[in-house]
Amino acid sequence: MMRQLPWKPELPERDIETELAITRALDECRPHLQVDGGDIELVRYEAETQTAEVRFLGACSDCPLVLMTLRAGIERLVQMRVPSVRRLELVR
Repeated sequence: MMRQLPWKPELPERDIETELAITRALDECRPHLQVDGGDIELVRYEAETQTAEVRFLGACSDCPLVLMTLRAGIERLVQMRVPSVRRLELVR
């Protein structure tokens, strides 16, 4: 028999519109990453902190320049397209 929790955990409300806008911005970057055998995906967006978590895939996941690519390229483009995003964080 499953025991009920005395409290119900609250999940943060999702901002679907912003998530879609971030995904569209990442889609602009994707061809440049795919040329070198890599890719990127949105893991989640936290509206409260205005932070998007992204994961690099393929060749990009092992690249020593991944943080420079994230900060100088992808983060800047996403912030231009989606002004509500303050920061992109790399998750592995």
